Parts: sequence; structure tokens; C-alpha cells
Amino acid sequence: MPQPLTREQFLDLHRTLSNWSRWGAHDQLGTLNLITREKRVAAARLVRSGRCVSCARPLPTVPAADNQTPVVHLMTATATEGYGGDYVALAPHGYSTSHIDALCHIFHDDRMYNGYPATRVTARGALELAIDALRDGIVTRGVLLDAAGARGADALEPGEQIFVDDLERAEESAGVRASDGDVLLVHTGRWRHRAKHGGWKAHERLAGLDASCLPWLHARGVAALGCDGVSDVLPSRIDGVALPVHSVALVAMGLHLIDNLELGRLAEARAAEQRWEFLLTVAPLVLERGTASPVNPIATF
Repeated sequence: MPQPLTREQFLDLHRTLSNWSRWGAHDQLGTLNLITREKRVAAARLVRSGRCVSCARPLPTVPAADNQTPVVHLMTATATEGYGGDYVALAPHGYSTSHIDALCHIFHDDRMYNGYPATRVTARGALELAIDALRDGIVTRGVLLDAAGARGADALEPGEQIFVDDLERAEESAGVRASDGDVLLVHTGRWRHRAKHGGWKAHERLAGLDASCLPWLHARGVAALGCDGVSDVLPSRIDGVALPVHSVALVAMGLHLIDNLELGRLAEARAAEQRWEFLLTVAPLVLERGTASPVNPIATF
């Protein structure tokens, strides 16, 4: 097992992995700039069988140890009124709702990605790097890496770290290689573990990537990173830093994170299709000045 990064090494990653100004002083998209038109066309050619698979969890309305801010779903009309109507209120961040983080979600040294000051997130919402910058969606090649399978397990234990060797072992097993403009989806088997053992305080213990994976993600040119957890392993192994992957990915790299996905069904479809790559489409809500959006990513084989 690699040694944990020190706080000094973590801070250095903010410098060595920075994409600030790489795509201009006013950039709002970060590593999504790596998804070119040619990349989208190539991803579309991956569609062969036409099988579509959702990568989202149902909106979680039931309070639980890992769902401390449940979605509120109320009916505004039923058969009594002669039609059906709904009201939904949710807080997308957390450890249960499938969502994508905007680049304004995390600050480091009072700055956001590309050097925007944290003060640009106001009571009116985020005035830079908000989620509506993604109004045209994310359409590219998706790559699924089974981190649990790379360890010979159905599911990783809460708090179990994923290292570069695990990612590369999963790549080798799958016969794929993450590359520029891909959305990388990392399967830990979280929901399988939850179904078997019950819920737990996910904000305290959750399988995910060790911070030592960050240079690898940068070198591979990953455009966005998704996980059935929150990408970060919890606890992080770095003193005083709760979410190092969130911090460096969002603030330094401009790498959008997609949290709390349901990747079990995708893994099953992958087995049937005998492929680990697919066309992936992610369409966030056009929430002006928002810091995140619930999402339903669709993989098409």
C-alpha cells in the first residue's frame, strides 16, 4: 500500500496539476474542453446494439444514515383534483443523490478553478463556474473501471482505498485505456454492499480514490470523473484534508465530479455486451447560478 500523501504533497498537487488559464482566463468548462467534436463523433460510433442504461439512483426520499438531507416529494394534485401534480425539493450535494458538481462547489485558499475568487459565490448563487455552463450537456466516450473486481471482490469495504495500480489493473482486465476526453466511471460496489449489510454513515467511511490517483487522472486527460461513491475515499488519509480529490479535481484541474451513481446495472450490461466503453450522455439541469445538478447519465452500447 502506498504511503499516504502528506499535507505538503497535497498542497503541491494544486500547483503541479493546475489547469488555470489553460483554456483562457474566462474559461467555465475546465477539462470538459478536452471533449472535442471529433471525440463526440468517435463516441457515437461505439453504439452498436442500442442498449441504453441509466447510471442514476432513484431520488432518495427516505431518511437514512447516508441520506441526511432526503429529497422532498409532495403531491400537489391527485385523482381528487382530476390530474397528477408534483412538487420536488432537493439538496443535490451529499452522499445519496446522483449529481454532478459544478466547478464553483469547492474553494481552496479562497479561490475556485481558474483563479476566480470564492466571493463570486453569493447569496444569489454562483456568478462564475455555475452548473448552467454545462447546458449543452456532456456527450463523449464513457469508460467503466471495476475497482472492486480488480481486487477480486464484489464490493469494496467502506473506507477502502483505490490506488493507481487498481485502476490500471482494471484497465488491463477490461482491455481499455482511459484517454483524453473520456468520462471515467469507477465502480466500487457500494450499493451492493449497502443492500447486503445495510446503510452506514457514508460521510465517515466510503470506498474511493486515494489522492495519489490525481496525477494519473491529469496525465490521462480524463474530462469528468464519476463514482458510485463521491470519488474521494473517506477518511482521506491526509491530516486536515477531508476531500482531497474534490479539492484538487474541482479547483486545480477543473475536473467535474459525478457522485453517488448507480453503476451496478451498467456493470451487468457491460458483461452482456462484452464491452467496457460506450457512448455516455449527461444532461444537467439548466439551473442558473447553481452549484450542482441531479443527473441521470445514460450509457448507450
